[in-house]
Amino acid sequence: MVPALGQGTWMMAEHASRREAEIAALRKGLDLGMTLIDTAEMYAEGAAEELVAEAISGRRDQVFLVSKAYPWNASARALPRACAASLKRLGTDRIDLYLLHWRGDVPLAETVAAMEALRDAGHIRHWGVSNFSVADMEDLFAAGGWRCAANQILYNLTRRGPEWDLLPWLAAKGIPAMAYSPVEQGRLAGNADLHRIGQGLGLSAAQLALAWVLNRTGMIAIPKTGHAAHVSLNLRAAELGLTPAILAEVEGIFPAPMTAQPLETI
Repeated sequence: MVPALGQGTWMMAEHASRREAEIAALRKGLDLGMTLIDTAEMYAEGAAEELVAEAISGRRDQVFLVSKAYPWNASARALPRACAASLKRLGTDRIDLYLLHWRGDVPLAETVAAMEALRDAGHIRHWGVSNFSVADMEDLFAAGGWRCAANQILYNLTRRGPEWDLLPWLAAKGIPAMAYSPVEQGRLAGNADLHRIGQGLGLSAAQLALAWVLNRTGMIAIPKTGHAAHVSLNLRAAELGLTPAILAEVEGIFPAPMTAQPLETI
């Protein structure tokens, strides 16, 4: 079991002046039960993993730790090295969920075998993927990847394409989706319509956008914030159930897709 609301770290550890505030924000999240922390070897070229290590120092057993490997590190030779490097930066002996960041040129069967070997060795507990479309997921299963534990995707009110095919496909297989950029990198925080609707609920536009994502069954959201005060605001969004009337009003402004769409990424 993991919390539906986790913490993202994309664009953390990029400025030394923000380090203390970012660590404080992650620790505040842990205090509030947001014990899933997502990072990647790509984020600040490993420095985000080092920042996470400092934030969770002494609390590792409370955390469900997610990290991701570059697609060019997904081979039988490279993946064990990439995983070992991430483990060292994270200051831990295991990653709870290790994801292929996006699909590359390495055959999926080779990546699946490498992930399974890491799991068997105890270096990771689960493995999954990120930015995989339905076609990618079908190829993954054809390559023996039925132990895939999650698919991390771009999903928010302005990126509802996965609802047409990907989210139903994942649900049918019992694979949870993890939404990155659930507030569209903060851009939805300035939406006037969300602000108007949120006022009646005591929510900001950003909180309403996040609450909408979390309203979907089986969805995990990993918003990133480098400010401890904002962490509490995110928790408020997770605690609020949206009524059918509010959902209808919000989705009238941000309609569901009417046709299949390519999976978007940022």
